[in-house]
Amino acid sequence: MTANIYAAGAVVWRRPRSGGPVEVALVHRPKYDDWSLPKGKLDPGETPMVAAVREVAEETGLDCRLGRYLGRVTYPVPGHRKLKRADYWSATVAAGEFITNSEVDELRWHPVDRVMDELSYPMDRRIIRNFLRLPPDTATLLLVRHAKAGRRERFTGPDDERPLEKAGHAQVEMLTPNLLTFGPGAVYSAPPLRCVQTVAPAADALGLDIGREPLLSESGYAAAPQQALTRLRELVSPNIVPLVCSQGKVIPDLLERWAAESGFTLPPARNRKGSVWVLSIADGRLVAADHLDRAMRAR
Repeated sequence: MTANIYAAGAVVWRRPRSGGPVEVALVHRPKYDDWSLPKGKLDPGETPMVAAVREVAEETGLDCRLGRYLGRVTYPVPGHRKLKRADYWSATVAAGEFITNSEVDELRWHPVDRVMDELSYPMDRRIIRNFLRLPPDTATLLLVRHAKAGRRERFTGPDDERPLEKAGHAQVEMLTPNLLTFGPGAVYSAPPLRCVQTVAPAADALGLDIGREPLLSESGYAAAPQQALTRLRELVSPNIVPLVCSQGKVIPDLLERWAAESGFTLPPARNRKGSVWVLSIADGRLVAADHLDRAMRAR
């Protein structure tokens, strides 16, 4: 059966100041008297990423930054002939503190090695197991293919000055709020105007300048592909999520090189214009990759 109710949530985690195992936040809902991962239904017009951040904030008071995608669970809704699908991400806290609200009366942080016993539902334990498959503090890098631009043969100026078309601007409008859920702290782009325009609204929203990366353009990559990969790796940071925009003849080969060197197999993807790779990196190695395309379409 196909799910007809959609939800999203997160495994919100932290490292305690006193040291010790990573801790995970669980919420208590008095209506159900259960302990669960924070989650909630998508509002009309929302995507799962935007809903996950909003629902975590509403249930916990915490403003979070999404990280690695942890998968989805599908389950029947008690008392209804309906199925609910919930997508989950790992998430770290950027700001805020817990405040009792209409849905949640208590939040507790549990060491990750003991959290399984505290959860009320097997489906939440499945998401925790996915969370535990990799180190929690992998670095994140967002790699975007620029949105739709006018056809090359119809533009009379230099190709690097070819701008986004109307459909491309619509893609960017959809793309930007999803990018912001991952909390990027630096923005980079290949020099072509269509690449810069794709990430400009996100940079403006964050108050950030856009760094130009010639090696990540099609001409720069063709001349020095290994140098381009080295440069992309240099942008990875344990504390700042870089948002990078490149081109269609760069991204697939660039990621295949990185994946091969990391012993990692990329999931299949069409790498369409306006799509995003959310890359997880540990010690310079690519360890997870989630390709966002249709997932960014509002429901």
